[in-house]
Amino acid sequence: MGSVLLAIGLVLLIEGLLPFLAPRQWRSAMLRIAELRDGQLRFLGLASIAIGLLLIVL
Repeated sequence: MGSVLLAIGLVLLIEGLLPFLAPRQWRSAMLRIAELRDGQLRFLGLASIAIGLLLIVL
């Protein structure tokens, strides 16, 4: 359970860095992401999953 909490904490830390350091650019990126089609979002999600699994395995 400790590893899971550590992983969630790291995700939150990394996710919070961009809005904290560059809020204007982060907002702009989120607006562009919101305009993507469903298939494009699914591809980004799949790519994120694949990269995450690769990092875990390494």
